Amino acid sequence: QVHLVESGGGSVQAEGSLRLSCVASGYTYNRPIMGWFRQAPGKEREGVAAVQRSASGADYTYYADSAKGRFTISRDNAENTLYLEMNNLKPEDTAIYFCATRTTPGWVPVPLFPSDFTDWGQGTQVTVSS
Repeated sequence: QVHLVESGGGSVQAEGSLRLSCVASGYTYNRPIMGWFRQAPGKEREGVAAVQRSASGADYTYYADSAKGRFTISRDNAENTLYLEMNNLKPEDTAIYFCATRTTPGWVPVPLFPSDFTDWGQGTQVTVSS
């Protein structure tokens, strides 16, 4: 069973930065899609960024419009760790951020929808004050 543990959340002022980490364990599939989602109070969970590896070994990254130019997703395969570097944070970025993975084979055209993912972490709170 896949186990995901997020860390790195916290409180920052607008225009500040945070780096989220997600340590994964228990994989049986060697090319899992991994992503970051967030959920603000009263809102649905939404995709922020994701990374998908092709059969040739190339990593493809995907970003929600709200994250483009400010957030960067990356992963360290040796450490089984996923990162989300968040810069120029805005109050509207305030949410619980979840790490997620999809462990079933198959290419997903745009893996930014919760239904595309099979396993989830518990989340880490990010609060941005103005």
